[in-house]
Amino acid sequence: MTELSRFSIEKALAQYQDPYLKTDLITAGCLLELRITGTDVYAELVLGYAAGGIKGGIEQMLQVAVQNVEGVGSARVKVRCEVLAAPAQGTIEALGNVKNIIAVASGKGGVGKSTTAVNLALALSREGARVGVLDADIYGPSMGLMLGLPEGTRPEVKDKKFFVAPRAHGVQVMSMAFLVDDNTPVVWRGPMVSGALMQLLSQTAWDDLDYLVVDMPPGTGDIQLTLAQKVPVTGAVIVTTPQDLALLDARKGIEMFAKVNIPVLGVVENMAIHICSNCGHAEHLFGEGGGERLATDYGVDLLASMPLSMMIREQTDAGTPTVIAEPECQISMVYQDMARHVGARIAERARLGSAMPDISISDD
Repeated sequence: MTELSRFSIEKALAQYQDPYLKTDLITAGCLLELRITGTDVYAELVLGYAAGGIKGGIEQMLQVAVQNVEGVGSARVKVRCEVLAAPAQGTIEALGNVKNIIAVASGKGGVGKSTTAVNLALALSREGARVGVLDADIYGPSMGLMLGLPEGTRPEVKDKKFFVAPRAHGVQVMSMAFLVDDNTPVVWRGPMVSGALMQLLSQTAWDDLDYLVVDMPPGTGDIQLTLAQKVPVTGAVIVTTPQDLALLDARKGIEMFAKVNIPVLGVVENMAIHICSNCGHAEHLFGEGGGERLATDYGVDLLASMPLSMMIREQTDAGTPTVIAEPECQISMVYQDMARHVGARIAERARLGSAMPDISISDD
């Protein structure tokens, strides 16, 4: 084929604008291979983030676009997902098989941070990624309950040194709750808590993870600083409500991550609106538009705006978070969209930190 025809095929592939990478897949560097044999065309593209829920649709759209190029006899387009590891500060040998660490944080408690973390992890898993969850709230661990693990769950020990993370709903999970009695409070000072966090991270035998979601305790204290300074965190997701007090504390969290050079991947706004189950009346109980203003002020994405929903609370308390309990409902779809946005932000950072993939083009 002529040079113009090759250009036409790339132009056809570039018609699709990826809503998560915010550009076409050619510009994003996703084209891995373009093979032209007579009038037959084969193209392979690799998304750098987990997108199993939309991959098939992207394939179909691109294949139709290439098939419609003048002179093309047959077209085959393959799209696959391969999660890239984004650069992060420092390394920990024990985390060598963890590609990306995502800290889910909030400035204050009670804003739905843990609910966001668990549904984010499950949504990433549903998109085809290998996912782990670390419950970094040493004083008030809740991940075991949220994921439906029975009371008294204990991790197996490997080589008398490493914990084997229990699994729930397809994700690996590690929590301080697995190492202490459920009714016994952890009464430790800061250095002991920080040491416990590092042990949980480095002495857990994580099994080849694309994403490790870390559910942080609220605030900007010892655990947050330990994670930021000693752990190669890829990026942070900030959770808030529209309430002015929550937004003020969320800003402190964003500023803390900025000071330690950890990028904020975006903001999640919980309890944005309440819709009465009896009459359908909608009210902004905690204010309106706060999450969007916060995201705009710091130049990051508003990843999701979630309603105040009894269903989310009930399903999480029952150990089957919404993404698992009702995967096709509207709220679950918002969580899936959020997961793809988070993955895409990490993929962007990964591509900026590595060489562009080689594109092979052959004429026969």
